[in-house]
Amino acid sequence: MKEMILKIGGMSCGGCAKSIERALGDLAGVAAVNVDWAEAKAQIRFDENQTSLAALIATIEDAGFDVVQ
Repeated sequence: MKEMILKIGGMSCGGCAKSIERALGDLAGVAAVNVDWAEAKAQIRFDENQTSLAALIATIEDAGFDVVQ
């Protein structure tokens, strides 16, 4: 398992964080997700054999938010 912390832009409330958590949680290989809207970050634990960083970023962006590099 790999763990990543991604900075996320565009969140304005806890509901935004829950939306991202649900979207990422639906990806195959994602074992755990914790999104903190106040800190504007997502902590994600995932299996690199089932998903990729690019897929995580695409999922966040598809949900309407930005990944800040």
